[in-house]
Amino acid sequence: MREQLRFLHLNTLQLSKLLQENVPSYEKDPGFEQFKVAERLHGNWVRLHLEENHSDVLLGLGTKVLRQYLGALKTLSLALSTQVAHYDIYSMAVGTVMVLEVLTLFLLSTPHVLCRKAELDVPLLSPVFSLLFYLIFLVLSAIHVLVCTSSESSCYLCSLPWLAVGGVMVLVSALLCVIVSALIRMVIDGTLLKKSAAYPSSGWSEVDVLLLLGTVGHVLSLGASSFVEEEHQTWYFLVNTLCLALSQETCRSCFVGDDCEPQHHFHVEQGCVDILACTLKDSTSYSTPKPDRTRKGVSLSEAQGSCKWWTVLASPWLVLICCRLLRSLNQTGVQGAHRPDLSHWLTSSDHKVQLSGLAALSLAVIFMLVQKGCSLVSKAALALGLLGVFCYRAATGIVLFPWQPDNKGISKGIIEARFVYVFVLGILFTGTKDLLKAQVIATDFKTKTIGLWEIHSGLVLLAALLLRPHNLPVLAFSLLIQTIMTKFIWKPLRHDAAEITVMHYWFGQAFFYFQGNSNNIATIDISAGFVGLDAYMEVPAAFLTVFGTYVGPVLWASHLVHFLSSEESNGSALSRACFCYALICSVPVATYIVLVTSLRYHLFIWSVFSPKLLYEGMHLLITAALCAVFTATDQTRHTKV
Repeated sequence: MREQLRFLHLNTLQLSKLLQENVPSYEKDPGFEQFKVAERLHGNWVRLHLEENHSDVLLGLGTKVLRQYLGALKTLSLALSTQVAHYDIYSMAVGTVMVLEVLTLFLLSTPHVLCRKAELDVPLLSPVFSLLFYLIFLVLSAIHVLVCTSSESSCYLCSLPWLAVGGVMVLVSALLCVIVSALIRMVIDGTLLKKSAAYPSSGWSEVDVLLLLGTVGHVLSLGASSFVEEEHQTWYFLVNTLCLALSQETCRSCFVGDDCEPQHHFHVEQGCVDILACTLKDSTSYSTPKPDRTRKGVSLSEAQGSCKWWTVLASPWLVLICCRLLRSLNQTGVQGAHRPDLSHWLTSSDHKVQLSGLAALSLAVIFMLVQKGCSLVSKAALALGLLGVFCYRAATGIVLFPWQPDNKGISKGIIEARFVYVFVLGILFTGTKDLLKAQVIATDFKTKTIGLWEIHSGLVLLAALLLRPHNLPVLAFSLLIQTIMTKFIWKPLRHDAAEITVMHYWFGQAFFYFQGNSNNIATIDISAGFVGLDAYMEVPAAFLTVFGTYVGPVLWASHLVHFLSSEESNGSALSRACFCYALICSVPVATYIVLVTSLRYHLFIWSVFSPKLLYEGMHLLITAALCAVFTATDQTRHTKV
């Protein structure tokens, strides 16, 4: 008992000193008063103990002192967390409301976008000039004045000029009125109350249910600090489960016929039942004037041409094997970061020859997988660029040429890196030129497809330059999985645009962690921002670091644009994919903002939740840029029409 009370006294004394340093009127704090009472009782207990009084009075008094210390500790901890971690609740609430309004508008617009024209029609003029808008604006202005004129107000919004604050209030009021208007229109049109008679609904497939439950489950897991720290395990599990579900779908599709010949039942068409059904059932047949609802099965040989049925059956398992190999390359997270992995073995000085061979093999595989869709000039530029990537790493001494086994002549590799940058810009310029040519002159469809693939190839070459040599297999496996999924799964099984978009998003997130990233700021590879730079330049360094960190999501989104644009029969599939991609990226961000706001006093708010919020914020900015590319690319199709 004596040692327990001594330790509790030391702990409470430490917190009381922190309170004195941070709170001017600390003497009136309930926790400090409890601490003083506990100290007096503790002194009485010590006097009884020195008198060698071992009666029940001493035991009862010691128990009372112990409870008093524990109560003081709890009160002091709460007071310190409130005083030290002071949050601008008013500004946080306004920002959260704006984010939730935008997300609600996304969700309410889903049936209209995915089930009709694939265009986001937001009623703006009528709500803005309505009486409700002005009433909401006046109420919000009154609340702002009340908060800012209070004695304890010290927030960011109150420090802004009235013109800027008025713009914020107008935006919040307009969004709320637009949401109300959209709800009224949906009720009048019966979008949420009845099914479409033209396109009756049929059941969801296992893949659709998995994509929905997996996305919702990931969003819910963000509320736990352990799931945030080990988020890579969530994406590994979802991708592996998706491969198993696709394997089941291919088996059922290939062996569902009555005769001995393998049959493939493709793409069950679905109508728009509600918001979630429209999200995951983006049937491209809506663009046709008279869809054929009777055709549900197609011969596998008819659908695939020269593609063998056994390759379709084996493709999900091959993707699963690739993902398992990538998991062994980089250990990430908190619990597994200390475990030995293949990257540590490759980056050791004793295995530089093995790293050189693996890097050369990965670059060769990258060239073989990318060059097939490029023009002759882009193929030559890609080959020289990949050769320059190896020369850059050899110049920095990370890899070795066969004829140069030692580390002589190590430099920063600035000339070699800039040599690669020239080819990256050349390939991107060629692809952009083809896109503009297809849009302005309205040339054949093949020109646009080649242009999109060349832009994708330029991004791949830039990724190969920025990634460390032991991560080049990640890039090679990413391209290999894209090729397998395109040729043997998405095209033969005829998945719709919404399903393909969600799958691309899942694989992009998984490859974000395959390359060794995590939700910890310390895992950011800032060396990518200095490749080819002899001095620090803020804008290029920031761009290269962001791209090197988000290589996985960017390349999978780029592949999504090319894949959907290469399908001439898809109609408005790219527009729907853009909406689905924006929606599936916005839901985790909006939910996480609410969670972080509610968990602002959590023990791991700064070490776990705050870095994850920064990652999500940057990912949202990248998503906005990608959606702009989606929209710009889709203008070509609209121009032709």
